Amino acid sequence: MKYENIRKTVLAAILEAVDQGLIHGTSGNIAMRDPKERDIVAITPSGISYTGMKPEDIAIVRMKEDGTNEWIDGPYKPSSEVPMHTAVMRARPDVGATVHTHSMFATIIAMGPNPELRPITPPQCEFTPVGIVPFTMPGSNDVADKVVKALGEKGRACLIKNHGMFSCGKDMKAAMHATIYTEEMAQTTYYAKILGTYEPMPEEADRKMKELIAADQAV
Repeated sequence: MKYENIRKTVLAAILEAVDQGLIHGTSGNIAMRDPKERDIVAITPSGISYTGMKPEDIAIVRMKEDGTNEWIDGPYKPSSEVPMHTAVMRARPDVGATVHTHSMFATIIAMGPNPELRPITPPQCEFTPVGIVPFTMPGSNDVADKVVKALGEKGRACLIKNHGMFSCGKDMKAAMHATIYTEEMAQTTYYAKILGTYEPMPEEADRKMKELIAADQAV
């Protein structure tokens, strides 16, 4: 089987996301680029149940120099969100894996006229600021471009209105951490606002925590 390692990693990640309730049914998608062949990307297929999926079912796509993508291996068509995942990888050489979920709390927090997601606990600071992307039709180059812009040069996660969340990292572990903690941030924000006790971390504390995390000195 070609590209066995990245296929196995993508499959393990999507099953973890399903187990944690971040992804339901066939919604959401996960991608990872090959660490050696940087133009090769393994991505979950379109419309196929993740339960019972095998590594060989994961689609393989080649990112072409002209900006298009070519499906080169796998029995099932790649996710329709290939443009979004590959656009981020093209714009961010530091990104090795990407995760897109329709997770509940991230979707809720992105609603309203002035959506904002700020850290409530120290570990969440690693993944802020969280950009907000206006609703754009899924699977389009337009939403791909907007996600790239929202993430910028260093962003780890953004929320997409009426759609969900997009996260990234240097590898799959980092991308999944960004996904899990961003959803946790959205969940704690939701419940705190309902209880009337919403109190995000001060901006100065957020900044200092980022410095500690970057220096690998966070508790």
